[in-house]
Amino acid sequence: MFGSSTPTRDTEFADFVRTSSRSLTRTAYLLCGDRALADDLVQEALLKTYLAWRRVRPGEATGYTRRVLVNLNIDRWRRRPPVPAELAEQPFTDQGPAQVDDRDQIVRLLAGLPTQQRRVIVLRYFDDLSEAATAELLGISTGAVKSASSRGLAALRQHYQMADEGGLR
Repeated sequence: MFGSSTPTRDTEFADFVRTSSRSLTRTAYLLCGDRALADDLVQEALLKTYLAWRRVRPGEATGYTRRVLVNLNIDRWRRRPPVPAELAEQPFTDQGPAQVDDRDQIVRLLAGLPTQQRRVIVLRYFDDLSEAATAELLGISTGAVKSASSRGLAALRQHYQMADEGGLR
């Protein structure tokens, strides 16, 4: 079906999927803010990785797949229709247990960042990539990573403080 599939190749790939799916799904969710879309992005990234599996170097599968995932998200973001202004300005309401609310609040706070800052924050602080690895993955300079990280963290701090004071929750 996918060309030269071998039991060893399939087993290696299945092991990779088992060990990395959760992390990739978390990254996708933090990047796009939608569980169903995150699952779709991960599935598409894994399919593309499977098709390229013979070319992926041992030990670099996670980085390769993360790169595919980020690129798919960028493509999706570029093709998205604009959000009507009245929907973008609607406040979020608190509807659920504290743990779920905290996760939802993190996603809402990340969604409020400009796209580049959001990508940098997710890759640097949730995926624990270095500045150099983040820059390489996004195709930007390390200076741009530092700048986006600094501005993004400052915006998150400001929004989080407002949420603690009752302004966003």
